[in-house]
Amino acid sequence: MSGKNQHVVPHESGWAVKGAGNSKATSVHSTQAEAIEHARNIAQNQRSEMLVHGQNGRIREKNSYGDDPFPPKG
Repeated sequence: MSGKNQHVVPHESGWAVKGAGNSKATSVHSTQAEAIEHARNIAQNQRSEMLVHGQNGRIREKNSYGDDPFPPKG
């Protein structure tokens, strides 16, 4: 995988999308659904992972958009 993993995290103004290791948010959204959509687009473009955190900060969902390490044999 080449890009930074994208995290959807609670933010004082709603929900934020942050690249792994970044201190500042890439974007801030009023709803978690909007933040997830934005993070998914970035993760798909960068072939990385999207991790969705709940209000408590714990990861509740994880999706990988990188290369499949076990592609189907055909």
